Amino acid sequence: MTDYRPISYWLETANDDLTPRAPLDGSTDADVAILGAGLTGLWTAYYLRRADPTLRIVVVERDIAGFGASGRNGAWCAPDLNISISRLARLHGDDAARRMQQATYDAVDEVGRATAAEGIDAGFHKGGEIIVARGPQGVPSLQDSLEEYRRFGFGARYRIVGGDELAPRIRIAGTVKALVSDDAAVVHPGRLTRGLARLLERDGVRIVEGTPVTKIRLKDRTGKAALVTPMGDVRAPVIVLAGEAYLSQLEQFHRQLVPLWSLIVLTEPISEEAWAEIGWQGREVVASTRLSIDYLSRTEDGRILFGGRGAPYRFGSPIRLEYDLHAPTHERLRGFVREWFPSLRGVQFTHAWGGPLGMPRDWHPTMAFDPATGLATSRGYIGHGVSTTNLGGRVLTDLILGRKTPLTELPLVNHRSPNWEPEPLRWLGVRYAQWAMGRLDDKISRTGKPPSGKSLAERIASH
Repeated sequence: MTDYRPISYWLETANDDLTPRAPLDGSTDADVAILGAGLTGLWTAYYLRRADPTLRIVVVERDIAGFGASGRNGAWCAPDLNISISRLARLHGDDAARRMQQATYDAVDEVGRATAAEGIDAGFHKGGEIIVARGPQGVPSLQDSLEEYRRFGFGARYRIVGGDELAPRIRIAGTVKALVSDDAAVVHPGRLTRGLARLLERDGVRIVEGTPVTKIRLKDRTGKAALVTPMGDVRAPVIVLAGEAYLSQLEQFHRQLVPLWSLIVLTEPISEEAWAEIGWQGREVVASTRLSIDYLSRTEDGRILFGGRGAPYRFGSPIRLEYDLHAPTHERLRGFVREWFPSLRGVQFTHAWGGPLGMPRDWHPTMAFDPATGLATSRGYIGHGVSTTNLGGRVLTDLILGRKTPLTELPLVNHRSPNWEPEPLRWLGVRYAQWAMGRLDDKISRTGKPPSGKSLAERIASH
């Protein structure tokens, strides 16, 4: 690519020169080599350098810093993981699940603290989170969520409010109840990622762009592993794999993650009169109880971002730029904006984009390091990455430096997800799940009845 601005509104408005940095110019040695200049790789480099300024760190990026999910997301910097607290408890015990959940709250605050301390204008604004039930069919889901938080000791952070009580804060058509908390923030992902990259360069971290990694070589007799590229190898005792969905394009990790697309539409700046009708002055992040996932945020310049799933999984897990646009899904998202906010029926949309998320077979994120092979990784966020990448960077730093800390005792550490099935079973399973959840959402909306909890689609979503 010669112009990266169309990738997303966030890169377009990052106030940074998006010209790719120089590519790798021959094989080199480092103490730590990082694949991927997204938030996982950059936060890992940041905390490693803070812990040991003498480390030689090289970050290798195929495109530019922020090209992937880090520069394309819905601007949520929120707690929680895609895997539920209850399922973490079943797998790892109640105490581990509580510690993991607390770590997600701490990660939100750490993003705010670190960016403020380093002078990165990331647009961090902690306005809270609102999950709405647009109709009585969504209320049981809110109640179940609140009960789960209470069970694990986090109930005081959340409250359910009625539609009338919510209205002074935000007015969304059809809302009968909402689950509200104060623990989420909104960011400008482009400025966050690009600002972090600039900071690291000033601190002596080398970032090479336009350099695709084609293979990972494990640690050999020299004690070094390597990122193999057409421009040369980057050899280091520690290799950090921070490519998220793009790791699926490497043969060694092809079945560890499935790339699933999340798509976004963005309105023009909305008039003050329209905002007076809608409210939303706190710029909370907003979502609903739909199984198929939706997420909203309000930008600094007064636009509404509406994101969601729906773009189909492609046979063989390829990642191509043309998949970032899926006309039926983008049009449906535009329809949701007009449905949620009837006063905006005539609103214009200026941007549409998307990008792949990395989904593990068990929906379980992983933060791992194996000293024997030299490989470290943090991945599998499935849409919860803006805050979790920061946590991953801190966890990997402690693991790489051999420090035993509360972070290295979290249940995500050194988890190994099973491989996805080979094709065509993978395609059949993922496409069925996408179809079934969309169909169930339509049925719930049409009938006004809550889901039974017994369907396969719901069991899939409950992960």
